[in-house]
Amino acid sequence: MQLIRFGEAGNEKIGVKVGEKNYDVSAFGGDYNEQFFAENGLSKLAQFVQDNEGKLAEVPADARIGAPIARPSKIVCIGLNYKDHAEETGAAIPAEPIIFMKSTTSLVGPFDQVMIPKNSEKTDWEVEFGIVVEKKASYVSEADALDYVAGYVLHNDVSEREYQLERGGTWDKGKGCDTFAPIGPVLTTKEEIPDINNVRLWLKVNGKTYQDGNTKNLIFNVPFIVSYVSQFMTLLPGDVISTGTPAGVGLGFNPPIYLKAGDVIELGADYLGESRQEVIAYR
Repeated sequence: MQLIRFGEAGNEKIGVKVGEKNYDVSAFGGDYNEQFFAENGLSKLAQFVQDNEGKLAEVPADARIGAPIARPSKIVCIGLNYKDHAEETGAAIPAEPIIFMKSTTSLVGPFDQVMIPKNSEKTDWEVEFGIVVEKKASYVSEADALDYVAGYVLHNDVSEREYQLERGGTWDKGKGCDTFAPIGPVLTTKEEIPDINNVRLWLKVNGKTYQDGNTKNLIFNVPFIVSYVSQFMTLLPGDVISTGTPAGVGLGFNPPIYLKAGDVIELGADYLGESRQEVIAYR
């Protein structure tokens, strides 16, 4: 099953994608939020869709597609989790996962605009494979970790490198700006992906491919990441964990390449769909 949300920003309705068509399931009630996942919402929704087969209205083709989840309690990210990305940035290969956070206010839809922050000159892109948590998780074992996963999402971990690396303190400064977390278009439930350790992901800017990676090259894989993060914080239903980006970010080029107003970012991943963001100046 693939979950979508559609409609005006801040007032989205819930839907599902079946084949190539999007259907309105707002009659199911609620939103794809903590309560939905905690109350076995995925199973109940699947039954609702089955019971209403042939009766669901299609989502209008021109409807805005929002992030496939409502604002989560947290967006947790793993840094330098591809060997080639660590090498391109001149960083050491981590002995343990590097954890940082993106503010939940950075969450936007997969086709919404990315806004360069005020006075920014080093805004960058990062295509990532994201995990959505289904059940409250604390001190989860690696063997049991996938039992706590609802599914997976495409994420552009937009980053301001000066704020992240040159302004002191943690990486969070360069990660949580408004519009810096385009997620979606779909949440793909875990049974839809035959091998999460073999998912291709890619990113283009203005039609040129910069990133072309695969989750088989993750330093720390999905079960390990879920277990590891749960040792340090309680994960709540609907939380997102973003697993890191492969090589090809703007920072890694000599000289670096950064986003400017008018640029168009396109990205995608096997099973997770494709997204597109136009870059705009701060306003």
